[in-house]
Amino acid sequence: MISKTNEWIIRQLSLGEFASRKAVFSRSVRMAVKIAAFAYLLNVLSHFGLVAFGLLPYDLGPALVIATVLTPPVSFIVALLAYSVVGFAVYDLGVSRQRFEELSRTDMLSGLMNRRAFLDEFEKSRGPVSLLLFDIDRFKAVNDSLGHKAGDDVIVTVAAVMAVAVKGRGVLSRIGGEEFAVLLAGEAPQDAMQLADEIRARVADASIGTVGRVFSVTVSGGVTDATADRGFSEIFSDADMALYHAKATGRNRIVHAASLISAAGDRSRQQTPIIDAPATLRRA
Repeated sequence: MISKTNEWIIRQLSLGEFASRKAVFSRSVRMAVKIAAFAYLLNVLSHFGLVAFGLLPYDLGPALVIATVLTPPVSFIVALLAYSVVGFAVYDLGVSRQRFEELSRTDMLSGLMNRRAFLDEFEKSRGPVSLLLFDIDRFKAVNDSLGHKAGDDVIVTVAAVMAVAVKGRGVLSRIGGEEFAVLLAGEAPQDAMQLADEIRARVADASIGTVGRVFSVTVSGGVTDATADRGFSEIFSDADMALYHAKATGRNRIVHAASLISAAGDRSRQQTPIIDAPATLRRA
């Protein structure tokens, strides 16, 4: 009984039966009607019971009339008030819980989902996925020359441009600093590259007006395709290496991790040593 009660409370805090104030009132009315009917039935049965044992101090007829007139409306009003108070309290708690959950999964500057929420979405993925990783080029120079207000405005603008490009196709997140990620599921590898390049072009074309200046920025991107069961860290590492290569070879470009593997194979056949970028190297 206790476990079922706990489950019911959790469902309501997730805005189950109390999804809106209108729903709270409607359910309160329905429950009050049931409680009033049950109370009236108990009252009538109690009178017949008293008659059977010869304990009713007045005539049964008038007693039933009084019970019919008083019990249903009184019990209905009391039940309606009590259930409404509890229902609205649960609704308010559910809304607060939902808002807190949304805040804990949202990057407050860009309005996009944060890294935690992005990882949760990845864990839900099944089958083939594509990970698109982007980094704003020379972002530190913007902060150093124009200030952090300009840097914040750059992030907000880039996030908005990306959101328009990704809308309805995948999951977009600001995963930290000036870095963004897109998760695509069920799309062909060429479609992932096409979307990545579209995002790159849209960002490059966007104008940013801030602190009395109008300028534009570019992004570099790394793309990789895999199956979700490989694990996020492995897939992220591939995309990150492709992103580093895009940065190292000119910026404002997209590199697919598969091209690095192919190039590494060619160099191996030529017996040329491959030097990977150190993981701690900061991208500019």
